[in-house]
Amino acid sequence: MAEPGPEEKIDATFRNGSLTAAGIILGFSLNFISHWVSNPNDWSKIDILPMLLLTAGIAIQVKVFADLLARDSLIAAKYDRSRRLFLVGLGIVAAGIGLALLNDILGLGSMPILG
Repeated sequence: MAEPGPEEKIDATFRNGSLTAAGIILGFSLNFISHWVSNPNDWSKIDILPMLLLTAGIAIQVKVFADLLARDSLIAAKYDRSRRLFLVGLGIVAAGIGLALLNDILGLGSMPILG
């Protein structure tokens, strides 16, 4: 795939769709961490790593969401960078959820996901 030119722009409608998708996924991520943290069980040391991954991934998603709201996000190079960064954040959140789920399945953590 060819790199976009320095001032090549994307259509605002296309960016708006990406902004909507990023907002929905960010909302799901925030809802998951809110539900998990509000669990009345005590925390253990093994729960720290999934929480760090979730927090880092959500922070990246929030940064990308803010970047997509900026006026200069219509520049193709900035849009592409934001899109790649969002996928990194999404991957980190998925790794955090997977690790928390694995801890739950193996009985290592005290913050159950499965109920």
